Amino acid sequence: MAIDWTKIYKKYRGLWVALKDDQKTVVASGETAREVIEEAKRKGFGEPILFRVPTKVIPYIGGF
Repeated sequence: MAIDWTKIYKKYRGLWVALKDDQKTVVASGETAREVIEEAKRKGFGEPILFRVPTKVIPYIGGF
């Protein structure tokens, strides 16, 4: 099932975020991946899901 990241996109556009395993809960955010990982580790999340939230949402339709 697809996960709705609309709220994450609106709040963290252009930033790096670290998510819990549920792929919905942001545990850290920042300008660089390094600072986000360090903050997540300080909060007790050793291996968060890390990604950069895009500044624009661009639809893609394609195939193989």
